[in-house]
Amino acid sequence: MTESPTSTVLLESREVLYCKKCGMPPEYCEYGPDFETHCSPWLKKHHPVLFEHLKELRGATSASASGDKAEAAEEKPAKPDRARNIEERLVAFYEKYQPEKVSDVPGLLEKYAGKEDKLFFALTKKYGPEPDDPFYADSESDSDEDDDEDNNVGEEEMGDLAITDKKKRRGAGAKKKKGDEAVCRVVVQKRAQNKRRFLTVVMGMETVRDVKLKDVSKAFSKKFAGSSSVKDGAKPNEKEIIIQGDHMYDVAEMIVDKFGVPDTAVFLDMDGDVVPLR
Repeated sequence: MTESPTSTVLLESREVLYCKKCGMPPEYCEYGPDFETHCSPWLKKHHPVLFEHLKELRGATSASASGDKAEAAEEKPAKPDRARNIEERLVAFYEKYQPEKVSDVPGLLEKYAGKEDKLFFALTKKYGPEPDDPFYADSESDSDEDDDEDNNVGEEEMGDLAITDKKKRRGAGAKKKKGDEAVCRVVVQKRAQNKRRFLTVVMGMETVRDVKLKDVSKAFSKKFAGSSSVKDGAKPNEKEIIIQGDHMYDVAEMIVDKFGVPDTAVFLDMDGDVVPLR
């Protein structure tokens, strides 16, 4: 039996150019941190033809991306000229979590007139964060969470809140000396960031005895799995703790439970209206 000869295919060798600054092929330099300061000047000096070619390709890609953004901007609904009022906020909340109960909103507003902030506080603890107001930020799609329990609107929320009000704080809070409430005042605020996302800002923690702001910031960062930092406030000797995300109510509760601040010394900044936590 005669064996058929085997043929060997030889691939043409290619010379690959690598950037002398970052070690990557020039096509990928733009994704590194030193592209503008090191890679681009080196490529322009030593390989000007390739530099111009890649520059044209990046320009075409940027133009295409700009066109997509412009098209998306045209389809984007117009921004409202004012923030939502209490009724609109409540309707938006129930449309997200309990659509079948939107018709109960007028009755709730009448029943809890003057206590709307506590109602929202109880609702957010029960169902989740309040939907973003398009006036302050671009609307983002939120995944609705299933609620297995069919509870009555408002009454249970306010009932749970009343029970919480009656509970006595234990642990670190019980160790605070009498008079601490008068000397410390902590304000928690939700602040829009670039009209897309929110920050939670804590002001006044420097007035709390035996508390280090860096330790507080680290605790917030660990709790909410995001960045947290200490910054100078608007007033002299005032410090702010900046937390990524909208965690206003959870942060306020954590300040009381973990750091022992009396709940009567913690306040919520509700769109410019400062109200007590309790």
